[in-house]
Amino acid sequence: MTPPSAAAPAPRAAPHAGTGIPVVYVVDDEEVVREALAWLLRSRRLLAEGFPSADAFEAWRQTQPAPWPRAPGCMLLDVRMPGTSGLALFERLADAGLAALLPVIFLTGHGDVPTAVSAVKRGAFDFVEKPFSNNALVDRVEQALAASAAALAGREARAAAAGALAELTEREREVMRRVIDGRPNKLIADELQISVRTVEVHRARVFEKMHVRSAVELANLLRERGLG
Repeated sequence: MTPPSAAAPAPRAAPHAGTGIPVVYVVDDEEVVREALAWLLRSRRLLAEGFPSADAFEAWRQTQPAPWPRAPGCMLLDVRMPGTSGLALFERLADAGLAALLPVIFLTGHGDVPTAVSAVKRGAFDFVEKPFSNNALVDRVEQALAASAAALAGREARAAAAGALAELTEREREVMRRVIDGRPNKLIADELQISVRTVEVHRARVFEKMHVRSAVELANLLRERGLG
């Protein structure tokens, strides 16, 4: 890793986290490492924000309004640090459902490779062994940011679908459940003791509110968003 000049400023405490700009969170107890990584990332037009410990990052995260994160991000996380370890911080993020929204790339020495491999199996994005190639590290950071953006888009889509579902009336829900089961309008009308025309009206309103054009599209939407 190319060292920064002496004049390179240390990263600040994540003032850009709510701006929509992608952020790389660097969590490492060594200031020289945080500054060098921030310099490297800035040289590739990536914003970096540094934290000297896992506890410092967690304390800051707890102050952020939900839902968090609101912008694509990833973390470069040292495995071994005084106090709370990088692995323990990753476990907290995973328990909070943030492993996909904030992909973690572990920075590890040779002796920590088995630990990092185990973390990857539990959902970490990757690990990079020190010393590492600048280009290879930035490539993985960019891929992690892309994965974060996709996960955030999925979260927004699920929230939109859940909101649309909440707008359905109870009768529309009854019709919807039967529509996605593949039942014809006549059978739905008989089961609910309403007219076929009323079923058609409810069906059309369900499609309109859920922003779909067919029963198959509706069923796929609910399944993909985990609402089925």
